[in-house]
Amino acid sequence: MRLADRVIGITGGGTGIGRACALAYAAEGAVVAVTDLGDGARAVAEEIIAAGGQASAWTLDVTDRSTIQGVIDAIVARHGRIDVWHNNAGVSTMGRFLELTERDWDLNMDVNAKGVFNCSQAVVRQMAAAGGGKIINTASMAGRKGAAAFLPHYVASKFAVVGLTQAMAAELAAVGITVNSICPGYVFTGMQHREADWEGSLRGLSADAVRDLYIADTPLRRLEQPEDVAKVAVFLASADSDFITGAAIDVNGGAHMA
Repeated sequence: MRLADRVIGITGGGTGIGRACALAYAAEGAVVAVTDLGDGARAVAEEIIAAGGQASAWTLDVTDRSTIQGVIDAIVARHGRIDVWHNNAGVSTMGRFLELTERDWDLNMDVNAKGVFNCSQAVVRQMAAAGGGKIINTASMAGRKGAAAFLPHYVASKFAVVGLTQAMAAELAAVGITVNSICPGYVFTGMQHREADWEGSLRGLSADAVRDLYIADTPLRRLEQPEDVAKVAVFLASADSDFITGAAIDVNGGAHMA
């Protein structure tokens, strides 16, 4: 198993991409600390354990700096260390640029960008003391091109993730920590269901018609599945990626080609 006995923490692990990554990590032998808001983390941890894997569940709000270090410390106390930390928690809202509110902006930036900063700063202290580790950040195709419709605030937050990944990678290499980001495309998740509804209302289209546009924009001609992202996450969490840092890996079926 590629991740045997590695301890991996993941934010937003209760649904969508996070759930798929948590399950994939466990299937490769990792001990997975699943974090999220609500009951999702517990459900995924129980799913892993029922399949014979090792997991624990933790409530974590990536915007609450006052509690993050305590959760990281508790995970280390439970499992002995954290070898890989996956900043996956994310949100989105949609709207035309002139109609977006400051609340829309702050929500996207606080969760998507500041959440990566908050959690990474806490976990790096543990990793540096232990001699190194790996950080994986879920960015987006929207962090690679600014033309995504009705998502200027989301685009800004995901460009921030890609840039922060590079800056962290350059600085943290000295303490043995690699930092990389994954940039998914049109992923078939609950978040995308909401986005298709929102975009449909803004364009005067049905949600199914919007999804057809997503597929038409993807050369491989299908919607991306969370498992497509999870396969790359497993690679980045494994020793196979030891000489990769600062990368933004496109996983989008060709919808964006750098």
